Amino acid sequence: MTTPDDERPFLSLILPVLNEAPTLATQLAQLQCLRARGAELLVVDGGSSDGTLALAADGADRLLDSPRGRALQMNAGARASRGEVLLFVHADTTLPRDADALIRAAIVGGATWGRFDVTIASRHRLLRIVAAMMNWRSRLTGIATGDQAIFVRREAFLAVGAFPELALMEDIALCKRLKAIASPACLRARVSTSGRRWEKHGVLRTIVLMWRLRASYFLGADPAQLALRYGYSPRQP
Repeated sequence: MTTPDDERPFLSLILPVLNEAPTLATQLAQLQCLRARGAELLVVDGGSSDGTLALAADGADRLLDSPRGRALQMNAGARASRGEVLLFVHADTTLPRDADALIRAAIVGGATWGRFDVTIASRHRLLRIVAAMMNWRSRLTGIATGDQAIFVRREAFLAVGAFPELALMEDIALCKRLKAIASPACLRARVSTSGRRWEKHGVLRTIVLMWRLRASYFLGADPAQLALRYGYSPRQP
């Protein structure tokens, strides 16, 4: 659903993708209820070669091409969007059906930015603890991860300079900037994110690796080097 040029949508959903054909149809289907209520959906492709573009063509208001890299793609989507509030959604994250109403309530209540609690879709019991720790840590520190579906007023996003164009930890870096101007709204409604990246290389091994990467980042390590340790090139989202 699109809005007339003179009507600015309240919410723009920005979805960066790269070779997400196996799951993208399901992801786009669950976002259509938000589009039907006036939200704008922008899919930003980083060079897919698996049919992602064809799937996205009919399910989004705009389909954009961008250099590969999650920060680059999300910034490209933000530049092309028109909404008062930007909502950044990972391709493996499912929003609550009333995400738009929850965000509007937070913004009307005075929030500048925020995020949702998260649950990890997996049968592995350890990932329930990981999700609980993510929510607790985020509420304690005021720092969110991209898995928690970060939303932010457009003017605040622009004021802090958008996502730093880092190979990894771009979500953490953005939150640190936003936290300097306002505390986040920590919504208790839950998004669901896939456990695939934990399960691919072993849950415990991945948990330990991510703890080490986060600690290294806060100690000043180069995000490009951390991205290599995480297992992909600095230009891959």
